[in-house]
Amino acid sequence: VLLDIKQNRVFKKLTLQSKVVLSTTLFLIIAGTAGIWFLENNNQMTIASMSISEKFLTSYFQVVTVRTAGFNSLNIADLTTASLFFMILLMFIGGSPGSTAGGIKTTTFAIIMSTLWSSIRGKEDPTLFYRRIPKHVIMKSFTIGLIATILVVGMTMMLSISESFSFINILFEVTSAFGTVGISTGITGALSNQGKLMLILTMFAGRVGPVTVALALAMKHKKKAIQ
Repeated sequence: VLLDIKQNRVFKKLTLQSKVVLSTTLFLIIAGTAGIWFLENNNQMTIASMSISEKFLTSYFQVVTVRTAGFNSLNIADLTTASLFFMILLMFIGGSPGSTAGGIKTTTFAIIMSTLWSSIRGKEDPTLFYRRIPKHVIMKSFTIGLIATILVVGMTMMLSISESFSFINILFEVTSAFGTVGISTGITGALSNQGKLMLILTMFAGRVGPVTVALALAMKHKKKAIQ
């Protein structure tokens, strides 16, 4: 994307992937900053006592880093439940293809949302920036999204059985591991050995990619003669 920007400079001349990455990233940053600001505005433990500029910068930094680096400008344990769940959604989406960020990626998220919107409107072919999205790309995007959801839900269920922490903290921990974000509400060190092993497996699956893990575990089947 950076190379594409350097070569073309004008947004209209960029490739479809660059357009999708930039527009989706910008949307997530703006919507995320506004979301954290709104959800934490009355929380005295976080940003309630800050000035307007401090609230903006803190919310902006937290939203960007929650999909990438794993730093935190706020004490995660002090955030409201709504903010934690909002950050879980952002971590699940993650960064963009080609980066070291985890999650299902911004392009996958954009294709899934575009397909859903096209289906609601009764359009046969989903489009992004006046370009039709191929069927195999749509199938791959939904496959990535579904496998990632199954992984996060499954690991959350198992940790809920083995650990005694609140559901939102466990879900946050698992999603952070899947997205290779690295932030926590503070329960990581108190997890059992079994719980830590589950998080390690989740981090590994999130790093190499849900589809790669699924293909590696899937048994090869012979082609059926009947269709």
